[in-house]
Amino acid sequence: MQGLFHFNDTLVRFGVFAGLFILFAAIEFLLPRRKLVASKGRRWFTNLGISVTASVLLRLMAALAVPLTAIAAALYAQQKGLGLLNAVDWPDWLKIVLALLVLDLAIWAQHLASHKIPILWRLHQVHHADRDIDVTTAIRFHPIEIGLSMLWKMLVVIGLGASPLAVFLFEVILNGCAMFNHANMNVPRPLDRLLRLVVVTPDMHRVHHSVYRSEHDSNYGFNLSIWDRLFRTYVAQPKDGHLGMRIGLTPYQTPSPTRLGWSLWLPFVGYPSEENSAPKGPADDAAGASDTSR
Repeated sequence: MQGLFHFNDTLVRFGVFAGLFILFAAIEFLLPRRKLVASKGRRWFTNLGISVTASVLLRLMAALAVPLTAIAAALYAQQKGLGLLNAVDWPDWLKIVLALLVLDLAIWAQHLASHKIPILWRLHQVHHADRDIDVTTAIRFHPIEIGLSMLWKMLVVIGLGASPLAVFLFEVILNGCAMFNHANMNVPRPLDRLLRLVVVTPDMHRVHHSVYRSEHDSNYGFNLSIWDRLFRTYVAQPKDGHLGMRIGLTPYQTPSPTRLGWSLWLPFVGYPSEENSAPKGPADDAAGASDTSR
């Protein structure tokens, strides 16, 4: 199994990513939920460029140290007998389920921290500066944030003792769900209400990209919707409706976020605090009180 994951996991994950990316992009084209406000060509070039830059950074980090992947961390923990799950004699299927749940919670907590800790918000605002939300927004994360995220996942994987198979499954599920819930596709409302009982849907996650603070600080999940309900960060619908809501950050409602250089340099320039970058607005406290889609 070690050889399988060492040599093939990247290829398999890329294949799944590419297939789902094409699928969701096609659905967006045929059944869009919202009309885009920015140039799609420029946005896609920038968002894909940010993702490629992040991939290059991870490879450079790996060249200077041990392989910096969550699966490599799982293999290391397995070989050394590290982590809670490596210390108990439980069925493999139970360990995998527990690992998937704990890793999903860890990513939810990381996302919450990226909004609450100023230095992390500097990086994460690159993701939120996108004035539209579609399948490419799912990969619009600053390279340094991607690097820190990988280190966090490695720490959790080793502490938990998650198996390489569990981590592989989690990475595939996480990437697929992130593309799904960022996709600008029109999911029928009855299906959306059913799906969001378990997973984060596009309508649910779109609320998180609102310019309003109470909506912007909600719906942190990428995969399971239970964490936002459990920790009371769930907002059902945007107060301005999905067709009327503004996406992005108020200070950056310009063409700037569609530029690659601007987006990569954004964390290093003067920036508005999160309090000002996602204004409350009138009647904001009532946001999400109704579960009626618009």
